[in-house]
Amino acid sequence: VWAGYRFVALHDGEQAHGLKIIDLGAGHSSASETLAGRVIAALKAEALLNESVGAGYLERHWPPAFKERGAWPLTSLRQSFLDGSLTRLSDPDAVLRRQIVEFVGRGDLALASGATPGGGFERLWHNEALQPEEVAFENDVFLVTKARAEQLANPRPGPDAPATTTGGDTTRQPAPSPAPPTPTPTPTPDASGDVATVRLSGTIPPEAWNRFGTKVLPKLRAGSDLQVDVDLSVGLDANLAAAAIDDLRQALDDLEIGDSMAVERASVPGGGD
Repeated sequence: VWAGYRFVALHDGEQAHGLKIIDLGAGHSSASETLAGRVIAALKAEALLNESVGAGYLERHWPPAFKERGAWPLTSLRQSFLDGSLTRLSDPDAVLRRQIVEFVGRGDLALASGATPGGGFERLWHNEALQPEEVAFENDVFLVTKARAEQLANPRPGPDAPATTTGGDTTRQPAPSPAPPTPTPTPTPDASGDVATVRLSGTIPPEAWNRFGTKVLPKLRAGSDLQVDVDLSVGLDANLAAAAIDDLRQALDDLEIGDSMAVERASVPGGGD
């Protein structure tokens, strides 16, 4: 078997026949490695597989279509590592999520979400701590260049006032100071003490669970008497239900919320469980 599997063929658009062939050489099981391990080692030796990627590498390979705006959708970024356009990664999702958090924290690159018509974004992370769950591979989440992030954070001031000629000399008159803005009155609670209750209801898809906890719930904590109720149900094999209930109860106890949440086997109409 080891002697029979000697060559690795990879898709490579730069090759005339579309394939890159790597000769692994004669192998033997006594080498104390797996056949897959030999392939991975060969890919790393040929610089075709990496465990990480640098910010400079991404900037050098920034697609021309996204250069002017300086924003690369994460869906396109991820696909570039899967289709061979960029270097192959051992685990693209995990590596990119980890590296982007580091890039944003160091200020090498930025992350943005929610594109606006004016070319900006609803949220921009740059040179600050970033939670890994914010790195979502979605069309409306972007990797942003450092230059673009700084431009968004510090927009250029408007043009100076036009020059005025006096006595043959051209002097630039300072722009008139703008009138102080009218202070906006701060809303105060109704003297009657009435409190408006805001309620959220609906279904949350699984892919949004983590982001719901980090983006929505913190906005509700500014109020008073926040209450979060959950009603979860899932279909399981009847033979596995008892073990699943025990695991769920243990998980709730680990979170110290076992006393406030009940886990039970739902009754099925018709008398059975």
